[in-house]
Amino acid sequence: MSSQVKIFSGTTSRAVAEKIAAAYGQPLGDLTIQRFADSEIGPSFNESVRGCEVFLIQSTFPPSDNLMELMLMVDAAKRASAYKVNVVMPYMGYTRQDRKDKPRVSIGAKVVAEFIQSVGTSRLMTCDLHAGQIQGFFDIPVDHLDGSTITAPYIKSLNLDNLIFASPDVGGVVRTRAFAKKFGAEIVVCDKMRLRANEIASMQVIGDVTGMNVVLVDDIVDTAGTVCKAADLLLERGAASVRAVITHPVLSGPAHERIRNSSLVELITTDTIPLREENEKIKVISVADLFARAIHNVVSHESISSLFI
Repeated sequence: MSSQVKIFSGTTSRAVAEKIAAAYGQPLGDLTIQRFADSEIGPSFNESVRGCEVFLIQSTFPPSDNLMELMLMVDAAKRASAYKVNVVMPYMGYTRQDRKDKPRVSIGAKVVAEFIQSVGTSRLMTCDLHAGQIQGFFDIPVDHLDGSTITAPYIKSLNLDNLIFASPDVGGVVRTRAFAKKFGAEIVVCDKMRLRANEIASMQVIGDVTGMNVVLVDDIVDTAGTVCKAADLLLERGAASVRAVITHPVLSGPAHERIRNSSLVELITTDTIPLREENEKIKVISVADLFARAIHNVVSHESISSLFI
C-alpha cells in the first residue's frame, strides 16, 4: 500500500510550491513557521504526517535563513514520524563553491550536502546544479532535473532563423552544447577574465556570430554583469539579436537595472527563485509541472529520466 503524499512549503518558495502542489493535484499542507525576536526559526506541522511521504519545497535563496528553515522542517517531519522526507530544492545555494579554486577556501556545496543529509533527508530533488558532479557529494538519491526541458520549447516557439547558442564563459560550454543539441545548432564561447567575483576584466568571442540570432545559455544570473557585457560584445561582433536563457534568477544588486538597460531582447528564466521586482525584459516560465511530474514519478516508482526523453 502506498504512503499518503503530503507537500509543504517553506517561506521563500510559497508561490512556486502552490503551483507544484496544484499541478500534482492537491493543496499544500498546513505548516507554521514561527520566528522569534532574535530571528530564531521554529517550524511546526499543523496536521499529522505520521507514515506519510513528505515533500518539503524550499529554494535556498537567500541561502542562510532559508537553508536553516528547511533543515528544521526536515527534522520536525522526521520527529513527527513521517515515512520519508524528501527535500525539493528548485535552487540549491552554495553550488558555485563546488571545488577549491584557490588555497584555504571552503567547498560550500559539500558542506550544504552534508547538512542536508545529516538531518535525515531521504532524497533531494533539484534543478540545474551549477556543476552536475555536485550530485557526488550526496549519499542519498538526487533527482537532478533539467531546466532546458521547459525553456527550450519556448525558444523553439520563437521560430528564430540563423540560431546559434553562446556560452558566457568557458566553464559553461558543456551546458551550452547540450542545449544547442536540442536544436541541432552550433555554439560560440565568450571567454572572460575576472579580476574578482562579480567583476570582469575582459571578454572576447570565440566563433563567428555575424548575422546570427544568438541565445546565451547559463544556469545562474547574479549581478547580470557577465550576461549584459556578453550581449554587447556579441552585437559588436555582428549578431542580429541576443537573448539569454537561464534557470535561476538570483539577480542581486543592480541586476534588474542592468538587464533593463542592456542590449538583450529578453532574459528567459524560471521561477525557481521569485523575482524581487517586475521587469519587462524578463520572461518567466514555471517549473511547477516539471517538479509535479517528478514527484509523481518518485511516488509511483517510475523513471525520472522519462521526463526528458
